[in-house]
This record gives sequence, C-alpha cells and structure tokens, in this order.
Amino acid sequence: MQLRSRQAVFFSAKLLLSIAVLVYIAGGLDLNQLKSQLLSVDPVMFLLALALVLLQTFLLTGRWELIMRALNVSLDWMGAWRILMISLWFNQVLPSSAGGDAVRIWLLRRRGVKWSQAVKGVAADRFTALLGLVILMVIGMPMLLSRVSNDAAILAIGGLTLAGAVGTALLLTLDRWPERLIARRPVASFVRFGSFVRHLLLHFSSREVLLGSALLIHLITTAAAYALAVGLRAQLSIFDAFILIPPVILLTAVPISISGWGVREGAMIACLALVGVPSEQALSISLLLGAISVIVGVMGGVIWLTSAERGSYAAAEPSDHSLDFALPQVDKASSRP
Repeated sequence: MQLRSRQAVFFSAKLLLSIAVLVYIAGGLDLNQLKSQLLSVDPVMFLLALALVLLQTFLLTGRWELIMRALNVSLDWMGAWRILMISLWFNQVLPSSAGGDAVRIWLLRRRGVKWSQAVKGVAADRFTALLGLVILMVIGMPMLLSRVSNDAAILAIGGLTLAGAVGTALLLTLDRWPERLIARRPVASFVRFGSFVRHLLLHFSSREVLLGSALLIHLITTAAAYALAVGLRAQLSIFDAFILIPPVILLTAVPISISGWGVREGAMIACLALVGVPSEQALSISLLLGAISVIVGVMGGVIWLTSAERGSYAAAEPSDHSLDFALPQVDKASSRP
C-alpha cells in the first residue's frame, strides 16, 4: 500500500506540473491565434511528420534488436517492433517513459528472456539514445555560439550539454576508478553496466550501425519538428532546427511530467524564441509533435488490444533476478577488437 501511495503521489505531482506549465504558457498567449495556427497547419507536412515518426519506430526496433543480439538474445524483428509499439502506448497512459520500459521488460520475460538480459537490453537502449543526443548537442554547440547571442541561453544549453557529456564519460569509465569507490554494491551495478555499454560502442561487431542509428533517430525527430514548422509557415531553418531541437528532446526526456507534456512545450518556446519564432508558432509545433506521439501510441494500443502478448506465456527461463551487467561471453568472442 505504501508503494501504491508513493506512485499515486508521484503521478499526481507530474500531472499537476504538466497542467500548471501548460496553463502558465497559455496564459501569456493569444489563444485565438494559437487555435488559428493549429488549424492552419499544412496537412501534407503533418502527414510527413507522422510518417517520419513511424519510420523512427522501425529504426528504434533495429537498434534495440542489435543490443539484444549482443546479449545473446534473438528477437524476430516483427515481434520486437510489436513490443516497442506496445511500450509507446503505455508511455502515453503511464506516468513516465519508464512505464513503457517496464512493459518492454515484462513482455520480454513473457517470451522467456532472462530478467537480467531484459533489464540490460532496455537500459542499454535508453543509454544509447542519450549518448546519440549528447553527441548531436556537442556537434551543435559551435553552431549555437555563431547563431545565438543570448548569453543566458548559451549558458543553459552549454551547461546541459556539458552535464550530459560528463555524465556519459563518468559512467563509461567507472571501472577505471579506485576500487574503494566502486566496490559498494549499488555502484558496482553501474560499473558493470558502463562496461557493457562501452563494449557495445567499442567492440561489438555492429557498433557503427548502433551508434549511427542513435544519431539518426534524433535527426528524424528534428526533421519531423522542422516539417511541422514548414507546415505552419514558421521562420525556422533546418540549420536552426538541428541546433535547437535536440535540447528540447533532452529536456522532454526528464521524467518530471506526464509523457513530457508541459516540459516539451516550455522548452520549445524558449529554444525557438532564440531565432525569432513567435511563441504561438513554437507552441503549435510542440503540440502537434505531441499529438503525433499520441497517434503513434494509440497505434501501439490497438496492437496491444489485438495481440497475443496479452494472454500467452512463453516457457519461462529459470528465475534470474540478478542485475549483473557482465559482458556476454559468446558476443565477446565474436566481436572485432
């Protein structure tokens, strides 16, 4: 009961934050103009953005399948895509994206995948996505400095980029730290996880494809946002979108609101204002992008309602609740140096 109470409190806090931010944003805007902006979007550009996000799910599936292969888990592509789509549905109805990740782990367990492999696979998929985003932000920083003159914004985005880069570097090198600092059990799990991800990035046979997909997936989100900007006739160049959309994606991923609602809108308005995009247009881009994520999530919900995953169990593997992130031996032998 205490766990359920805490979950209810966290959910309520996130819901209130999303509502409060959206109400605050709406209070400073011309709602009639906002409505006009939303209704005036070019349907072709909206459908293009939707198609890009759907394409993104295929690439996400491919990246996740590669990671599971590194763990010696064989997933058929269609089965992995169905699980991913179902998780996107639960991302919409559960308090955070972690809910969708939990569903992915649960569905893998029902297919007989070991607990430790399921957790490692989903966690590594998330971290790879974060790494790709950090790389894009690092690449975009010199462009930001040449394009934006707002010192506070440069400091904020630069600080966010630096924090992501330092955090990534620390995790990937934890096993190089003094033994007395990393021997404790909670830290040791992160040490093993960091070693596994470093193995994926440096020694896994498909490391180039893995990293390339991590970058391409975020570029597709950027392209979808740019397509919506074109559909709204916003004065946003593809160059500016490349610089400013990745920070929005990163902030949206912070699990402090319901599916990123509110946080995404505030971040979009603040970032696009740096290149002169009016608040109503920036908010419209964000709301339409959110609507597309809901549409894709509903597709996942339909798959869930009609799927065998709801009622069938695969033969269960022996119970394995260890979160040991040691490298799989078979893949180590087959990887290139």
